[in-house]
Amino acid sequence: MATSHIVAPGSQQGDKSSPSKPADNEDAASGPIFTEEGEDDEVLHSGEHVAGAAERRLRLKVDLRLCTIAGILCSLNLLDSGVISSASVTSMPSDLDLTGNRFSVSIFIFTISSIAFQLPSTLAVRTFSPRLWFSTITFCFGLITMCTAFIQTWQQMIALRVLLGIAMSGIYPGLTYLISTWYPRREQQTRFAFLQTGEVVILATGGIVNFGLNQLNGKGGIAGWRYMFLVQGLISMVIGLVTYFWIVDFPEEAHRSFWFLTPEEQELAVARINADRKDVEPDPFSWGKVFVHARDPKVYGFACMFFLLNLVSTALSYFLPIILQTGMGFDENQSILLSAPPYYYAVIPVLLSSVIGDRFRLRGPVIVFNCVTLIVGFCMLGFSEQVAVRYVGTYLATGAYVSNWAALSAYQANNIAGQWKRAFTAAAVTAMNGAGGIAGSFIVRSMEAPHYLTAVWVSIGSHLLIIAVVVVFSVHFFLANSLAAKGKIILEGVEGFRYTY
Repeated sequence: MATSHIVAPGSQQGDKSSPSKPADNEDAASGPIFTEEGEDDEVLHSGEHVAGAAERRLRLKVDLRLCTIAGILCSLNLLDSGVISSASVTSMPSDLDLTGNRFSVSIFIFTISSIAFQLPSTLAVRTFSPRLWFSTITFCFGLITMCTAFIQTWQQMIALRVLLGIAMSGIYPGLTYLISTWYPRREQQTRFAFLQTGEVVILATGGIVNFGLNQLNGKGGIAGWRYMFLVQGLISMVIGLVTYFWIVDFPEEAHRSFWFLTPEEQELAVARINADRKDVEPDPFSWGKVFVHARDPKVYGFACMFFLLNLVSTALSYFLPIILQTGMGFDENQSILLSAPPYYYAVIPVLLSSVIGDRFRLRGPVIVFNCVTLIVGFCMLGFSEQVAVRYVGTYLATGAYVSNWAALSAYQANNIAGQWKRAFTAAAVTAMNGAGGIAGSFIVRSMEAPHYLTAVWVSIGSHLLIIAVVVVFSVHFFLANSLAAKGKIILEGVEGFRYTY
């Protein structure tokens, strides 16, 4: 009896499970290709070429429709930090009586409200569809940002920051969840890098825009910082309207998206994910199926790493202009302008490290390298007396933490399976990411200028701990994969699943 050779598009040995069901023989683009033994090699190679071309075309379509808008939407969180940090070196603190630790409280309260609503907002992406949910919360985010331009007291600012945190709560975890459902694990870190690239480019450009808007200070009797909130709030509202037509639905519901995939391409998208981990279709929803994943220790390990990472990202993204002004001696406008270039630079390491990570199926080593780079950057920032050296340190630190956002997102998404587990984990790690933001908002202490040693030592220590967690995970994943290869255990409840480390 003749045997059959199976070639699954994009499959990789030792990292994938087999498709849940064979695809139609006649459609090379929608699933495995079956050829009888002895069949002409040219026919087989032709089928592989057609399947590969179909996959490349599909990836390009999804990249253009999903990763682009995801980068823009995720940038809103950083854009908010850019606006409020730029405004912090203008007349805003005196206009709103932001004395003492009130500015830190405004950051803290935003994060608290965001954490509280992250899980329900992430689940709402699946319940109401990505198009409706993301467009709604983005429009609300813009409206609240615009309203900030008209506040008169710090109490009003605190109230709006609570509402802003609620609106923002589902954007990052929801988009992380959505992206992870569209791509096999071997392609995810590069896509998270695309997301981070969009974020940091828009944040950097927003810093330059804030500089320009601050030049309008006093025009029409309006302070420059109010123009920042007004303009960027209006832009966000427009983005919210565009999102409804631009963003895509989940793979199995891609036909609901506007002007997107053909039926054959949708079948291929579903087949790719089922070949990778068999979790395209979600089980019927119940809270029990969501919270059962709280028993998995891996979730807490991933969450702790995001907490430790955001200690640094919050300190830099919210306080960099202040560090430049009070720590390095630049004036108000110089501080706003000089806070932008480190984010443009971050595009290089985040894309480079992510392409390498996906190409060689590496996760842990990339994270460790980024951690070491950040430690070097903070040593330059905290212990050098030369302003040029300290400023270069901000480049290294910014590039490293942005790169690790992509790396850690891929690390957690690669090592779990199941729709509700993805949603729960995305919300859990983002909540702890927010908790890190709370802590990070208090580690930059104005009385420690110009070197801010508390922030420096906390940032160094946090990344040494990330390295330790990665080492523990790597040992665990290696041992678990070895047992699974011997048939002694089944990982993540999916036959053939292997951890990526």
